[in-house]
Amino acid sequence: MASTDLPVRTAPAPRVPPAVREVAARRRAAHLSLGEGRTTRILALAALTVMALVWLLPVAWALLTAFKSEQDASDPVHWFWPRHGLTFHGFSTVWERGDLPLWMLNSFLIAAAVTVITVLVSAMAGYAFSRTLFAGRRGLFALTVAAVVVPPQLLIVPWFQQMLSLHLLDTYAAVILPQTVAPVMVFILKKHFDSLPHELEEAARIDGAGHWRIFWSVLLPLSRPMLAAVAIFVFIGAWNNFLWPFVSTSDPDLMTLPVGITSVKDAYGIQYAQSMASAVLAALPLVVVFMFFQRHIVKSVATTGLGGQ
Repeated sequence: MASTDLPVRTAPAPRVPPAVREVAARRRAAHLSLGEGRTTRILALAALTVMALVWLLPVAWALLTAFKSEQDASDPVHWFWPRHGLTFHGFSTVWERGDLPLWMLNSFLIAAAVTVITVLVSAMAGYAFSRTLFAGRRGLFALTVAAVVVPPQLLIVPWFQQMLSLHLLDTYAAVILPQTVAPVMVFILKKHFDSLPHELEEAARIDGAGHWRIFWSVLLPLSRPMLAAVAIFVFIGAWNNFLWPFVSTSDPDLMTLPVGITSVKDAYGIQYAQSMASAVLAALPLVVVFMFFQRHIVKSVATTGLGGQ
């Protein structure tokens, strides 16, 4: 009796819903970052919680001090929660004694101009270092990397002499132009352009595109998360910059917010509530900007070499 081999039918694998796959991917990522064991993950989360509290406590203290009266701010017994309750006296005093709307407008205009120019120049320089060949390319890139370790404070005197020779002191250009030099952003964008596939550039060249068309129409649209992250970091640095705007301008109408806040002083010594209220007002726009664009920062770090990927 001959035996016949019958084909064996296997049931199709059940389709996994996208939501289930996403949850599984998140769990795998959590295991990779916090460990496989339950005890390891608990210890890691506890350590992260402690570090978060260590970071948040000074912030909470600064916020509470800003809403205290000067008497409560100087009270060592009730150092955390005020004895007489919260008040807006520090904010109103700073607002009345200074010209905060003008200082905020100047800071925004200067920070926005510095951000646009820095991102554009750094992106073009990064593309040139990454995708073009020219004489002295390696040496110039080495100088750019070496400039990263130069403290900006060492450049204050050369910048001042340069602005003086160009008759640009006490102008917006004097505050903006020196801050647009950002070697670290050139390095970051160069490494980002290195990570993009060269096949896109080759396909664009077959269609007749030149360097500018490839840069503007092919690579920049793919670099939006990275450009957004670079723009946010540059904007925050320009907004918080105190030394160079303080040195390059003496006109009260050109004061930025960090420079203007230092001019709000009291005859009775240090006023802690007013100082903290000024700091909160200066940091509030940056918090708003970060909240709106934080996903771009996270995405840029997760998809590039900045996150160790």
